[in-house]
Amino acid sequence: MRIADYLTPDRWLDPDGGPLYVQLRKRIEAGIADGRLAPETPLPPEREIAAITDLSRVTVRKAIAELVERGLIVQRQGSGSFVASRHARVEQSLSRLTSFSEDMARRGFKSEMDWLERGIFLPSPEEVLALGLGAGDEVARLARLRRADGRPMAIERASLPTDILPNPLAVSRSLYEVLGEAGRRPVRAVQKISAINLGEADSALLGVTPMAAGLRIERTSYLPEGRVVEFTRSLYRGDAYDFVAELRMTEN
Repeated sequence: MRIADYLTPDRWLDPDGGPLYVQLRKRIEAGIADGRLAPETPLPPEREIAAITDLSRVTVRKAIAELVERGLIVQRQGSGSFVASRHARVEQSLSRLTSFSEDMARRGFKSEMDWLERGIFLPSPEEVLALGLGAGDEVARLARLRRADGRPMAIERASLPTDILPNPLAVSRSLYEVLGEAGRRPVRAVQKISAINLGEADSALLGVTPMAAGLRIERTSYLPEGRVVEFTRSLYRGDAYDFVAELRMTEN
């Protein structure tokens, strides 16, 4: 099916179906999900989509922008917009504090995980310092291999005080969901990002060659009152992630 036929508005546009850009976004999402819009399929220019759908270019632009944010569409300078391949790079915002599960769901990917470690342990000196633990305190650890649609993406190793997470075995989905249900979800975080070469064991877990490029991220997350709630060290595939930050000029 030609994209022009697929986007013909009488097939899907409903005057009472909510915001027009959302309807257009969902129409394109559905085509990607069921294979009618195959990976690497080029999309028509915004002005052409606007003409086909009888929508404004502003509406079309907003729908495409959300698809790009979700990782379903990629934009290439000088070439236009394309349906992302299944192994497209993920653009991760550094200005939003979200979990891996939330990030992947927003992009239309199925989030999966393999447990590497989960339990209560004696803290390392690094964990004592990062979490502000006292003598005799223990630490809850969660180490997971994170996948998106089956593809290994990252290794996450989270450490939390045991009064924040008394039972690590209770975490079977998003850690932030579990913390949120207990009223202990972090509201801000400080992250440190470093470029590394992945070691042999981590490379094997992530499905890349030893010494492949990777990103190491250390994140310290805080509750509203300023207490540290989480210290996480993560390793990301260098060929899968782009981290993006928005910068603003401050007035003198």
